[in-house]
Amino acid sequence: MDYLIFIVSLAALIYGAEIIIHQSEKIALRFGISEYIIGATLIAFGTSLPEMAASVSASLHNKAELSVSNIIGSNIINITLVIGTVLLISKKVRPHRDFFAKDSSWALFPVLIFIIITLDNEITRFSGIALLFLMFGYILFLLNHSEDTADLGLDEDLEEIKKDFNIPKTILLLGVGFITVVYGADFTINSASNIARSFHVSEWIIGVVLVAFGTSLPELIVSIMAARKNKADMAIGNVIGSNMANISVALGTAAIANPIHLDFTKYSFDIATLVAATLMLVFITANKMYSKPAGISLFILLAIFAQHTAHQLS
Repeated sequence: MDYLIFIVSLAALIYGAEIIIHQSEKIALRFGISEYIIGATLIAFGTSLPEMAASVSASLHNKAELSVSNIIGSNIINITLVIGTVLLISKKVRPHRDFFAKDSSWALFPVLIFIIITLDNEITRFSGIALLFLMFGYILFLLNHSEDTADLGLDEDLEEIKKDFNIPKTILLLGVGFITVVYGADFTINSASNIARSFHVSEWIIGVVLVAFGTSLPELIVSIMAARKNKADMAIGNVIGSNMANISVALGTAAIANPIHLDFTKYSFDIATLVAATLMLVFITANKMYSKPAGISLFILLAIFAQHTAHQLS
């Protein structure tokens, strides 16, 4: 029964996030907010909403392993699976934006800060607030560099969206979306915890694999759709923004809700994999290696990560 609850609640979590993304986009367009700002903020936040809801719910239930592993696994999957898939299925990837000069540091900073704040095996409320300020700095950076960014490729029929805008309906749907996300996250965490116990494995393993993969589906779907439309800026930018939001907003909010105490040295391989994946992303953007071999190299890292996780399960 826990397996069914997990699948249904995870689907509800993702569906609720999709409702919130779509309705937030409508509100932004209705009040004249630019497409770029919508893409850089709402899409990044929206696709990270499942991770945030799951991590906060886990933190409130004193399930520290699920709270952190979900974010670690999700960021690894975002880089290796999502960007790897984009590079493999795209005919030609030529981003207009220089991601190395403008964005790579924002992919690396949160990871380095995460390592620093976990050296004492605790993420305090103060650390959580500091992580939120990091996201605030990223948003200010995006606003100051919006003029040199290509269209991120949101809904093409923007005038139709504006015409159909209905405030009561939008507010109602936002309420439905948030309720779905909150309860979906709650049931996802509880069922994931039960599944871990039934398999006699740690909640960390369930979080870093099952929950992380499920909560990464929005990023995967958005990026694949962008890649098929030759919108490489959106696909790569979505992952960088989402990974930034995962650590700064999701983990920061979870720590503020309930300080996280965990022996992080036990999970050094997974954290090292996150660092390796992030460095590979920086290397790819620095050398503009938006090619199939680069995509394959990301999949090789994913395979190593999967093999290590499978070994822990055996």
